[in-house]
Amino acid sequence: MQRLNNIFRLGVKELWSLARDPIMLVLIVYTFTFAVYTAATAMPETLHRAAIAIVDEDVSPLSLRIASAFYPPQFSSPQPITMSEVDPGMDAGNFTFVLVIPPEFQQDVLAGDTPDIQLNVDATRMSQAFAGSGYIQQIVQGEVADFVQGFRSTPVQPVELALRMRFNPGLERSWFGSLMEVINQITMLSIILTGAALIREREHGTIEHLLVMPVTAGEIMLSKIWSMGSVVLLASGVSLVLVVRGALNVPIEGSVALFLLGTALHLFATTSMGIFMATLARTMPQFGLLLMLTLLPLQMLSGAMTPRESMPSLVANLMLLAPTTHFVSLGQAILYRGAGVNVVWPQFVALLLIGGVFFVVALRRFRYSLSRMG
Repeated sequence: MQRLNNIFRLGVKELWSLARDPIMLVLIVYTFTFAVYTAATAMPETLHRAAIAIVDEDVSPLSLRIASAFYPPQFSSPQPITMSEVDPGMDAGNFTFVLVIPPEFQQDVLAGDTPDIQLNVDATRMSQAFAGSGYIQQIVQGEVADFVQGFRSTPVQPVELALRMRFNPGLERSWFGSLMEVINQITMLSIILTGAALIREREHGTIEHLLVMPVTAGEIMLSKIWSMGSVVLLASGVSLVLVVRGALNVPIEGSVALFLLGTALHLFATTSMGIFMATLARTMPQFGLLLMLTLLPLQMLSGAMTPRESMPSLVANLMLLAPTTHFVSLGQAILYRGAGVNVVWPQFVALLLIGGVFFVVALRRFRYSLSRMG
């Protein structure tokens, strides 16, 4: 009971230290509110109001029909320009796409010829250039085909494909972006808070005060884990309810309580990682460099950005040792597909085992660093 009391009181001390740190408080609020909202609504791979201009040298019903086919939200309203304005406009970055319709275009189409339409693309805007060029080709070809046959129709295919969109029937990118951002921020913030708490005590000299108190290294480490982990756990729960469900109107299929239980197991591993990294770094700048080296691979190779099936087998198997891989898997299963314990229990077990290993390794390193200070 005395050890539990020590862990509790030391954790309360950590919470008071965090409450007196305005920079960390601002970081916590930002990562679980504005960062989540931005990741859901401002995704660059989405074609949204792409700037397009049209050089119409034909001025025919067909060319006007093609020009009127481009409208928001995918494209901005087409801006009519002359041929002499194409290069200056694209050099200035005013247009991402410029469609040039040649003279006598409609006449050539009705005569059965195959006239060319020139599409100029600003390929420096890679995501919009790739998606937008495909959209434009489909729009132009569809409008020309409808004009030639005189009516709009859908060709009858020998096989009809019945599509059923599961879990995201509207194909809303914000659903994926918001939830994945919450998962990524949980990993990042838990490592930062625990590592910063240890480095802050070392810089302020309070770690020496703890060494003369009747507390062990394990009690000090557990106090930082439960206090900083509880802050991240509470912030993530509030973010799911107020930002994801409230502001973004993203439905959560599964149990939030079950997800938070998996989050607690994940935090056990990531907070241990934060303490381990803080024992290797002497200052906050060094800790920041270590964080960049570890956080980016953990997030990019966890399955949150690209499916694990598309990764090389060596990388995919190696990432099974990382807690983020299992956390992303259970998060997607619970929040997207409404999975229960019978589905995600392997990820729960994996997180518990990985967290235990990380805790033991971090504790040994923490004891070693304290012995050197003593």
